[in-house]
Amino acid sequence: MKDCSFLTSNIIAHRGYHNINKNIPENSIAAFKKAIRYKYIIELDVHLTKDKRIVVFHDDDLKRMCNIDKKIEDCTYKELLKYNLKGTKYKIPLFEEVLSLVSGSVPLLIETKVSKFNGVLEKKLSKLLDNYDGLFAVQSFNPLSINWFRRHRKNYVRGILSYDFKNYKMPTLTKIILRTLFLDIILKTDFISYKISCMPNYFTDKKRRNKILLGWTVRNKKDYLNMKDYCDNLICENMDEYL
Repeated sequence: MKDCSFLTSNIIAHRGYHNINKNIPENSIAAFKKAIRYKYIIELDVHLTKDKRIVVFHDDDLKRMCNIDKKIEDCTYKELLKYNLKGTKYKIPLFEEVLSLVSGSVPLLIETKVSKFNGVLEKKLSKLLDNYDGLFAVQSFNPLSINWFRRHRKNYVRGILSYDFKNYKMPTLTKIILRTLFLDIILKTDFISYKISCMPNYFTDKKRRNKILLGWTVRNKKDYLNMKDYCDNLICENMDEYL
């Protein structure tokens, strides 16, 4: 049985401790520095660039964060350096930069962003994490990504992300399989990350009996108070308002 208690050691800062009103954009070096200062667990997202570099970024494209109509996977890392996050001085960081910055000071919760699974991101990510001296866990919406870690890195703490998928275009049966956490029978995850607006439900009630349950994403005091006793920990934004 893996020790996953580090996932409950402090609040989880969603994409770092960011606040764009203070020129601290999400998934930026500034957001990670602030999370470290408060000893918060850092949640972040990783993508592969066209030249197979791992960058820390949430969206599939650059529209929202950089006002550029391009996809991350179609850009080289050198090209990404031309763009700033939300008009600030901060660039999209490399994952290895973030590892160097954090250096084990707080745990990391790493979400793999995978549209078409081929195992390349997972393989490259694991090469960096194998040599990292710090606590971390990996999670994904994509069961194939988590299954890769189950097969190739059994020692990694891993979890599946889920919600009701009501507004997501996919076959109804696929939605049912994903939201009910049915695949966890195969994946044998160590924790579950579930959307707070979709809980409580029968499936999370059942899973929380024997594994860690994380709730995402808390953005206000009301949601924090409603979910803090149901979930083992919460992935949060806007913490200045309620913590």
